[in-house]
Amino acid sequence: MEKVLMKGNEAIAEAAIRAGCRHYFGYPITPQTEIAAYMSKRMPKIGGTFLQAESEISAINMVYGVASAGLRAMTSSSSPGVSLKQEGISYLAGCDLPALIVNVQRGGPGLGGIQPSQSDYFQATKGGGHGDYHLIVLAPASVQEMADLTVKAFDLADKYRMPAMLLADGTMGQMMEPVELPEAVEYKPEKPWAVTGTENKREHNIVNSLYLVPEQLEQKNIERYEKYRTVAENEAMCEEYMTEDADVCVVAFGIAARVSKNAITEARKQGIKAGLIRPITLWPFPKEAIRKAADKVKGFVSVELSMGQMIEDIRLAEDCKKPVSLCCRVGGMIPSPEEVLKAIKDMEGGKI
Repeated sequence: MEKVLMKGNEAIAEAAIRAGCRHYFGYPITPQTEIAAYMSKRMPKIGGTFLQAESEISAINMVYGVASAGLRAMTSSSSPGVSLKQEGISYLAGCDLPALIVNVQRGGPGLGGIQPSQSDYFQATKGGGHGDYHLIVLAPASVQEMADLTVKAFDLADKYRMPAMLLADGTMGQMMEPVELPEAVEYKPEKPWAVTGTENKREHNIVNSLYLVPEQLEQKNIERYEKYRTVAENEAMCEEYMTEDADVCVVAFGIAARVSKNAITEARKQGIKAGLIRPITLWPFPKEAIRKAADKVKGFVSVELSMGQMIEDIRLAEDCKKPVSLCCRVGGMIPSPEEVLKAIKDMEGGKI
């Protein structure tokens, strides 16, 4: 299959179409606007629906409606816009509806800036909206993964009847790389729970997240968390790079992982055994890989475009067996390989 040169945002949009998504609702915001622009051109040509909603709140509730009908729907935005979608995302989770939300992150809090960030990690992995729930959260580190993980997100959302989020940073959305696009599928959903009209052949389906009897709501939450345990057991994904003999383990995702690989290569040249665990699923977090590494390494370095959010999950996963340091830049800045290398050296030499 031929590769084409595409922006990360465009790769997401085309991959979604090829995965059978025919309903997109969004609103322009930097640095993800190319997704909406791409969908506005492509959807009308293939009989799909593109709608620039009057607000992010409207967009997520339009996704809610299409997902209730059993079809593949998605929305995309960047950090402040995703904040506005949180109530709707909570409703999707409370109704056990599959859908895809794309967040191409920018700096915050507030309006912040338009440069890349990873500071929405807590929002994505710890719920974000009200109530007890999780999203499946996938973190691409290349334009190829922007496409591949879009398809994976739709498939996992349908498999487990829960919303999925593609959590990219602004660099991933804006960079151009060769990408091999997935084969288009003819999506024919089999969702007996969907509200599609009964034709007097079955009982009415009801999509609902309101339970006024406390015992019923408690039971629904318990059942949902049983499903989440299954997801955590079966779907956690990560890439391991030079971890077999590593004394220092870097943990990073997205653009931070790409920078970290360069630092690890240089560390190896200087005789320091460093390796990388790159979470591909941020939820479920790849705890087992971290636990295994904790039995061998001197310590971990969390490389983030935030003030330190993923570092908490690293510490929980390794159960405080080894020290964990933070190498970070924020506000749209990206750590340099030299900064990551220094953090590796500090950990290797016990200077933390």
